[in-house]
This record gives sequence, C-alpha cells and structure tokens, in this order.
Amino acid sequence: MQIYEDKFFSDEKPRESCGLIGISGHPESARICYFGLYALQHRGQESAGIAVVRDKKIAEHKGMGLVPEVFDNASLEKLNGLSAIGHVRYSTTGSSILNNAQPLVIYHRHRSFAVAHNGNLVNAHSLKNELEETGAIFQTTMDSEVFLHLFVRNLKNGLEQALVETVKRLKGAFSFVVLTSEGEVIGIKDAYGFRPLCLGKLNGNYILASETCALDLVEAEFIRELEPGEIVIISKDGVKSIKAETACRRAFCIFEFIYFARPDSTIYGQNVYKIRKAHGRCLAKEAPVSADLVMPFPDSGTYAALGFSEESGIPFEMGMIRNHYIGRTFIQPSQSMRDFGVKVKLNPVKEILKGKEIIIIEDSIIRGTTIKTRVKSLREIGVKKIHMRVSGPPHRFPCHYGIDFSTRGELIAATKSVSELKDILGLDSLHYLSIDGLLKSTGMENPEENFCKACFDGCYPVQFDENLSKDCMERE
Repeated sequence: MQIYEDKFFSDEKPRESCGLIGISGHPESARICYFGLYALQHRGQESAGIAVVRDKKIAEHKGMGLVPEVFDNASLEKLNGLSAIGHVRYSTTGSSILNNAQPLVIYHRHRSFAVAHNGNLVNAHSLKNELEETGAIFQTTMDSEVFLHLFVRNLKNGLEQALVETVKRLKGAFSFVVLTSEGEVIGIKDAYGFRPLCLGKLNGNYILASETCALDLVEAEFIRELEPGEIVIISKDGVKSIKAETACRRAFCIFEFIYFARPDSTIYGQNVYKIRKAHGRCLAKEAPVSADLVMPFPDSGTYAALGFSEESGIPFEMGMIRNHYIGRTFIQPSQSMRDFGVKVKLNPVKEILKGKEIIIIEDSIIRGTTIKTRVKSLREIGVKKIHMRVSGPPHRFPCHYGIDFSTRGELIAATKSVSELKDILGLDSLHYLSIDGLLKSTGMENPEENFCKACFDGCYPVQFDENLSKDCMERE
C-alpha cells in the first residue's frame, strides 16, 4: 500500500514554516501550549513539540504529525512544569524528519535551553561553516541550531548580552521563542519584523504566540505585538524589553494577510478577515466582470470572495464543497485515477453551477497544476464561462525568508504572462490584484515602507547570497 502525505492535496499552496507559543509561570503550561498549538495548526502540520522546565531541567515531547496525533493526556501529564514553549512545523526545504522537529533542546555547562523558530536565516550557511571551523558539531540540518551555537558561546557575557550579540550576527527573517532551565521564556523578533509574534497575559502570566488566535483560544488578553528588533525576557520578575537591532525600514510579510494567518487573528495591528475582504472589494473595482455568481475554492479565497461579492453585487455561492475528513495520509490513486486525488477534496455542486457564468476568487496561483484540474472539472459539468480573480499579485520571485518556494522554476507566473496563464489554466479571463491595490487594502500608513513584497516585485529587504540560499541548512 502506497501512502502519501497531505502535500498531495496542497501542491498549489505555499507553505510557511511554523507556529510558536510560550508561557511563563503557569501551573498548566504544557496544556496551555497544547491548545495554543491547536490554534496555530494552520502554520505547520508536519510535526509538533512542547518543551517544559521541571526542576531546572528541560523535558520535551515531540513527534511527526498534527498536534492531536503527537500529544495525548499521558504525554501532557509528563510535561509538568511552570514554563513551556511549543512549536508546529512545516519544513520549507530538506527533510521532514523527527530529528528536525522542534523545540530543539541543548545542554550546556549544567544548563539547558530550548528554541523554537519561525523564519529563515539567510546567512546560516556561512555561520555554520564558521562555527564548524572552531569545532562545533551540528545535530540537525536546521538553521535554528546556528542560533543556539552562537548563543551559548556568548553566554560568558550574561544572558541579556548573549541574546543581543547573537541576534546581531543573524540575517534574514526570524521570530524565536526560547526557554531556559531557570524558567525564563524569551521572545525575539528580527529587525525587519518579517514574521508575527505577539505578547499576551493569562491570569497574571505572560504568554507569547505567533498569532492572536492562539491567545483567544486559551482566553489570554492580547497586550501587543513585539516590535521589530525587540527581545522580551519573561521571568518571575515580569517582562523586560531590550532593543537588539534597528533596521532602516520594516518588512512585514504581506503574504500573512493574503494567506498564512488565520482570519480571526490580528497581525501588524490589522484584522486579517477584514483585510481579505478589502482585497476582494479592490479586485471587484480593478477587474469587474459580468457573471451569475462569485465563489471561492474553499478555503482559500473565501473572504476575498465575500468582499468581491459585496462590492460587485454578484451573489456569493459555495459552488464547491470541501471534504473536511481527509486525514494526513491517504491511499494514492492509481495512474488511471490521476484526477481523483484532487476531486476527493473538493466537489462541485452541479445544480448551482451548470450552465452558469462564474467568478472564482483565489488567493494565489503558485504552480497552477491543481487549479487547472479543478477548472477542467467545472467545464465537464457544464459551467458556461469561468473567470478567475486572484487576491494578490503574480508570484514571480522566490522567497528566501521562510516560504517554501525557493526557486523561480516553481512559480508558473515567473515565466508566463497573465494572458498565457489564462490559456494554460483554461479560463475565460484572469486578473490579479495589483501591488498598489494590495497595499492600499491594508489600510496602513506608508504601506510601501512597511511590507516585504519581494515574491511579487523581486525587491528583497535583506540581501543574501544566491548560491548559499539553496544550500543544506534547512529553513524553519
């Protein structure tokens, strides 16, 4: 029997690296992390892990799979401690194996530390070479391990200085949560602020999370987002903030608004649900078209489709129904059943769609293969015309900051015009949201100075070596 993972169903969608959670001083810290990771499951579905401090030692439990597959009551009861951090992961390059699951725990001079990471260090390769030249031995292929090696070498200067000196050596996109054997929980954000990380409070205990949806689930109060370049150290004495680095600009990942973040989260000061509806409204203004109905391919594009419908006055329908009971593994269809793998996840409602002119709203087109198959299935049931509107600009450039398309060859829009894409995908019309429309839809002041949009325009905020970006260090 041949088995394959959920990636079969999501080859069209970009995958971001992970979700982070951390809490200090709570008697049920592991369970709080467990539920926080549940809320952040959309950010990583390959592995999950939790590390806790117990008797000045760090205990951990991690495994491959979804949060409820990795943890049960027995494993959580063994993770008793007052401070904990957790991680859910997508591997963006390299191996998805247990050895690379996080949090990553190390022991150094009678102390222990755990780290969980979201992002990509673009200078990981050169730092790893430097460290190995002086005798460092690496246990994983993750760039997260580079952080720990640098950190422990700087500990002779004290915890705070070690953190500051380490962060100054790192280049790229990163948010970290760190746990010490003394019970401190530390949050770190890179100077450009690529990846989200927020601070909250639960019954007097401070909590860190990638998104506010995790705070909502555990009924924690949202305090604020970490500033770019900020380090927060949470201990029994409270929260201490340190500014490690300052960049000339901010570079929030715009794709958090388009796809990654949960719609009920607030990131960069904005509600994601409202932003996605604003994308749809802007699309309706930029590319109006006559049709009988507006629909998404669930679940991507749903909120932009609502905005498009409201602005255009064209009725919104769920023209395709998603099977929510597809697990992480599924028996692979035979060669003669090639299209079955796509159809089993989404099935069109024939009675609504047959003979109609429709507008499909998508949030992105990465490789195009899945969309092409879905459009073909709609033609086969008698859909008259199919227009597609995409709530982001064309992906023409690889991301080196923690998203899994690292080469231009993976991006269909990198070498094809919109007109060519329309024909390849079998559409009657195709339009992408403009970069200007995307930025204006955020409602933020000076959006050009606040967001990274390198995957659309090729303007990278942090420079990198093109050769080293594809090397052996995995991105987290």
